[in-house]
Parts: sequence; structure tokens; C-alpha cells
Amino acid sequence: MTPVEWAVLAFVLGAALATALLRDVLASIIAFAAYSLGIAVVWLLLRAPDVGLTEAAVGAGVTTVLFLLTIAKTVRPAGDDLFIDVDLTAVGVSGLLVAALATTLSALPPVGSSSTPVATSRVSNYYLENAYTETGVENAVTAVLAAYRGFDTLGEAVVVFAALIGLLVVLDRGVLA
Repeated sequence: MTPVEWAVLAFVLGAALATALLRDVLASIIAFAAYSLGIAVVWLLLRAPDVGLTEAAVGAGVTTVLFLLTIAKTVRPAGDDLFIDVDLTAVGVSGLLVAALATTLSALPPVGSSSTPVATSRVSNYYLENAYTETGVENAVTAVLAAYRGFDTLGEAVVVFAALIGLLVVLDRGVLA
């Protein structure tokens, strides 16, 4: 890993810990927004800018606004403690889970490697060879999303639409009436 990647990883871990441990809800929401922006940068480093932009818009943007609107309707808990009390059993279980997941990291191919299973699979090659002629679309990504994975994309659109309806209900807007 490069120094930039280590710095981003440390930032994301610090923001995640702050989100979990801060007692003040507003400070925790700000830490969560910072965490989401850090994850967006991680996606950019992993060469997935579309996912990074989505994470920045939804994770850091829309989610933060929804959290802020929610706490505006709640009462601040009493007490001056900056951090919450930590359940050491939960920390231990979480640490074991992270350690178990970390053992799989060595099995992953390097980022951007031309020998990854995705780059060499029959499905990827099929899409690249036939997407333009079978769909008539000039962009392979659009062909995969709209034609080959049309039902999946439709399901994602339904989820986004349902989230929009939920947002309008939370904001108490009657634009659909």
C-alpha cells in the first residue's frame, strides 16, 4: 500500500471509531459523514469512481441530511461525557470478526491486475465482444446495466424511488398528493 492509501485507511478507521464512540449525536453524524467521504476516496483508489461518487452523494450527502433532520426532532441526552461507555465483549467479538475477515485479504488479486478473475472470465469477454452488436448501445457499461442486467437495474431503480418516497414522507412534503 502507498502512504496515501495508509492515510486514507487511518482516516476511515478513525472516523468509524469516532462515529461509534462519540456520545454527542451531532458530532457522531459529522464523524459518519467524514467516514462516508473517506470510503468514497477508497472507492476512487480502487478505480471505481462511479461507486465513489454514489457513496459521496448518498452516504455523505443524503444520509447526513436525513440524520440531521432526525436529530432536529429529538431531545439531546443529559450528561457531559464526550464518549459512550464501551462494551468490551462487543469490542472483542468485533475484533474477532475483523481478524477472520482480514485472513481473506491475502487471497485477493492486486487492484487493477489484468489477471483477475473478472478480467479473464468468459462472461466479461462475452460482454465486451457482443454488447455493441446485440444491444445497439454505444457504451458497454450502459449495455450491461440496461440490457443484460435490466431486471437488476430495475430493482435498483425501485429501491431508489422507494427511498425518495420515504425521504418525502420524512420531510413531510406533499408533492405526490
